[in-house]
Amino acid sequence: MTLKSAAAIAAIVLVISVLTLHRLGAGDVCTGNEAVEGVFVQQMVEHGQLMFPVENGNVPMYKPPLFHWTAVAIDRLAGVRKVTAANLRLPSALYAIAGAVLIMIFAYEILGLDAAVLAGLALAGSYQYISQGRFGRVDMTLCFFETLSLLAFLRWLPRDATLSGREARFASNLPALYSLAAALGLGVLAKGPVGAILPGASIVIFMVAERRGRQILTMLDPGAIIVGGAIASSWYLACYFGGRFAFLNRQLDTENVGRFVGSLGAMAPWYYLKPVLLNSAPLSLLVPVAAVYALLSPIVTSSSATTDPNPASPDGGGRVAESDVGGVARSAVRLFAIFYFATVIFFSVAAYKRRSYLLPVWPAAALILAWWVLTIPPPAYRRAAKWTFAALCAGLVVFNFIYIPRSEVRTCRDDSFRPAAAEIARVVAPADPLYLYGFQEEAAPLLFYLDRDAPILDGRLDDAPPGFIILPAQVWKKHESEALDFEPVLTSDHGNRQLVLIKRGKSYASSPLHFSADRITALYLSQSTM
Repeated sequence: MTLKSAAAIAAIVLVISVLTLHRLGAGDVCTGNEAVEGVFVQQMVEHGQLMFPVENGNVPMYKPPLFHWTAVAIDRLAGVRKVTAANLRLPSALYAIAGAVLIMIFAYEILGLDAAVLAGLALAGSYQYISQGRFGRVDMTLCFFETLSLLAFLRWLPRDATLSGREARFASNLPALYSLAAALGLGVLAKGPVGAILPGASIVIFMVAERRGRQILTMLDPGAIIVGGAIASSWYLACYFGGRFAFLNRQLDTENVGRFVGSLGAMAPWYYLKPVLLNSAPLSLLVPVAAVYALLSPIVTSSSATTDPNPASPDGGGRVAESDVGGVARSAVRLFAIFYFATVIFFSVAAYKRRSYLLPVWPAAALILAWWVLTIPPPAYRRAAKWTFAALCAGLVVFNFIYIPRSEVRTCRDDSFRPAAAEIARVVAPADPLYLYGFQEEAAPLLFYLDRDAPILDGRLDDAPPGFIILPAQVWKKHESEALDFEPVLTSDHGNRQLVLIKRGKSYASSPLHFSADRITALYLSQSTM
């Protein structure tokens, strides 16, 4: 790679870094999905519960811990001991940047500099890719390792489709096979079995479609199988031998089988029609078209198909050799197209659906789009197509830079529990019992900013134990007449979050470094009336 090529790729990486890191913590953590992961990261970073953290004292993790471990590693390296919105989201941003680097380097190697730049611009212009790169969830971690597994497979793949047995083994790249196994295992640790199922199924379909069925046996290297299996099963085995069966039940039954068969709810089979086409419009409108061309590439470009594996010009420029459509580039785009359609079909069949499930297709889609723009138009129009696509992506980059951070702040402006949690922390000492009552929504957004457990109470309010209780204002209004032993000590009204803090019995705070809860309450109330 020449200095010019490296500088061009680095410039795109810088753009994606700015898009994902700019004002990363400006928006509060206000959605249940992100806050749940934030609570588990808090348990790991702030309390050392690295293997089996629980939410609110008893709720096991919803997802495997690779995302959370990444957050812990980053915080340890940075000397951070407090989880905030910014460092909760930082792992997703870094995985997004790393995924873009992977796909751009691969595009450069098989199609040249123009393809690398266009693929990077496509990711930078993808609303879903950038917005999920700024969200503290496991999906970008899964996206990275699924992409890595596909790229490792293409590194391993023998160039000659007719080879088998020992010849295929010698013609393949054994370290890449072990990288594939490790990436599949890490994909499982990111979000469960789907992290290996979708890349693995796509690879098998590709091998059959390419008449490489006998080479599937070559992939079954015992060492690689052991490596992949050991990584994938490591945390699950720790749960089993540690007697953490609630974690296993949540992970394997509820979160995997339950979501697929519909025990957590069901959406219509056509649910993904709108997300597929519009999640990053207009790029997302082009992806299915380009993916179909990729599947049909031997037919579309049959007149120029050969097996030249090095299309890029020696000086690292953007020239694309049409002859490579039958070689590495053709194999790559066909595999990525299969992965794209396999992902959409798999999650369309599954009962429970979320838009973020489509995120892992974007690195593959970015390369498909770059290939499509550079190879499918007639030669006389390719330069115009390239610059038009680049200009389109540049406009989307500007939109993402301006709109996404502002949208994050605006969305949470009236729904954040952060102001209420700060007020409650001034009244309730850390040693005081604190409970929740009457919440009909996920409590994690409040727990994240309280940064402590607050067990949820059921039954009658007047049966509650001594201590402080947080409840929605409308619930307190409904039960106030029957809760004669309770005293309201704080009313918090911020946006859509109206909470009442009530108290029953004496404070349990015993540390001489803290005022009593009664004293703090009196001071707070006196200040609020001034």
